[in-house]
Amino acid sequence: MDNSAAAGDLKTTPLNDLHVALGARMVPFAGYAMPVQYPAGILAEHLQTRAQAGLFDVSHMGQVRISGADPARSLERLVPGDIMGLEPGRTRYTQFTNETGGILDDLMVTRRAGDLFLVVNAGCKEQDFALLATGLRDCAVEPILDRALLALQGPAAVTALARYAPAVSAVAFMSYAEVDIAGVRCFVTRSGYTGEDGFEISVPNDAAERLARLLLAEPEVKPIGLGARDSLRLEAGLCLYGHDIDTTTTPVEAAIAWSIGKRRRAEGGFPGAAVIQKQLAEGPTRKRVGIRPEGRAPAREHTPITDAAGAIVGEITSGGFGPTVNGPIAMGYVPTALAKTDTPLQLVVRGKPLPARVAAMPFTAKRYAS
Repeated sequence: MDNSAAAGDLKTTPLNDLHVALGARMVPFAGYAMPVQYPAGILAEHLQTRAQAGLFDVSHMGQVRISGADPARSLERLVPGDIMGLEPGRTRYTQFTNETGGILDDLMVTRRAGDLFLVVNAGCKEQDFALLATGLRDCAVEPILDRALLALQGPAAVTALARYAPAVSAVAFMSYAEVDIAGVRCFVTRSGYTGEDGFEISVPNDAAERLARLLLAEPEVKPIGLGARDSLRLEAGLCLYGHDIDTTTTPVEAAIAWSIGKRRRAEGGFPGAAVIQKQLAEGPTRKRVGIRPEGRAPAREHTPITDAAGAIVGEITSGGFGPTVNGPIAMGYVPTALAKTDTPLQLVVRGKPLPARVAAMPFTAKRYAS
């Protein structure tokens, strides 16, 4: 794709003109024209985020408000997370599940004073909006279409953002605040998907470019594209919907059962509860694991995984080069018997079996705010 605005039927975000002006290479992603990288390149963008701060455009993702008499109780009919136990001003990660325990999407839920604020994945947002409208008829479900979403990530993110909104320094990890940033009212959560400290900032569409330019003018901040976003989340051992999790994987198999609280595990009441409760009690037959290929050759998505005898036992769901760890890293599903750290495996890369081992995740330490 060229560096012009969207081609064909692709949608654009409010920052599209800024991406083009910054020299981004634009690619189709989830129906949008999105920047995959800027002139500095993916490696430099990745290391910039780990060392200082990076600004990501995630406006393609879905934002939605749910209100009603008891929206937290209502939402628990669709997700296994403990939403009723979520205190106002706090954010929680959960999933929409189906009747077989498969994951329809993963999402972030923030409990505000009078409603719930959700952020869902771009590729699933239309089906998610429909699911919410159908499943929560006792609530008002309002997709938020007039706000962009920026992610400011990295150890210096708080330093840069606090120059405009000092109050963000006091926002705890997985917490929410409404703050004025350079005179613009923003919804801010201290969260993100890189393994670093940082913020996700919901900002009115008409102020998004101005805010982005202000942040990019700070000495710690550079623009970051989808390429580095992917390598950062892979090093952090975080799932990407449609790759590491989907309707064929359960939260237990995906090693994200930590997101299901004690009460929900006992009570159920969400789609696929019986399947998930059985796996919690007895263990799943397969698990998502980290994998470290030996040598320098990366193993990409769909690379076959074999056991030591050469029998195919699974496939890579995400894989590539980890700039921080200076080597290839991957994730995939293997039988539970092969899921223990340091278990030897083989990865069939271009028809050749290459040695690998199950590795503990995250591949690089997470540095969230305490």
